[in-house]
Amino acid sequence: MQKLNIIYENQELLVVNKPPKLLTISDGKTTNTLYSMAKDYVKKQRKSNKIFIVHRLDKDTSGVVVFAKNEKLKKYLQANWLNITKRKYIAILEGKLPNKRGVIKEYLRENKFHQVYASSQGEYAETKYKVINYKFNNTLVNIEIITGKKNQIRVGFSNLGYPIVGDKKYGSATNPFHRLGLHAISLELNLNKQEYLFEAKLPKEFKPYIKEA
Repeated sequence: MQKLNIIYENQELLVVNKPPKLLTISDGKTTNTLYSMAKDYVKKQRKSNKIFIVHRLDKDTSGVVVFAKNEKLKKYLQANWLNITKRKYIAILEGKLPNKRGVIKEYLRENKFHQVYASSQGEYAETKYKVINYKFNNTLVNIEIITGKKNQIRVGFSNLGYPIVGDKKYGSATNPFHRLGLHAISLELNLNKQEYLFEAKLPKEFKPYIKEA
């Protein structure tokens, strides 16, 4: 069984680095999830302890996930999430993205097959990006999500014609390290007039894409 990778913990928060190929919360079938691991962890400290989901990452995405240790904080964080956080990701794209920086603005909907797609009838999604490096006919990008819509990063780059590696669902033809090439590398949080910066180390399989060719 995987061990919980804790980034930060205090009396109110538990922040962890989620591995890929693990659900944040159960889909009704899977019992081993990031939430179940966090729950087991806090209950080992004291049986009455509780843990609450604040936000999620896709199953195949790794990186920073924040849990609240009480329901009041969970509700506050969820109600104010877009205003009190700044979330950054690192992604490896297929091909060489021509623009070194840009903003992807789309309206997204989800169909009955859980596929997200651009539609004028959808909800607004905004994604900023900046190219870090080109290597192996791939582009390494730093991403900041301004909104928090399901699959917005994956859909956005797929629609540009540069899907994230390993993302077969949204058009990727390559899977060099048998996982989605998307990692939530940092989350800034402004809580109770205090600034927090939580960072999840870059996965080892991403590191060759940073070095010079």
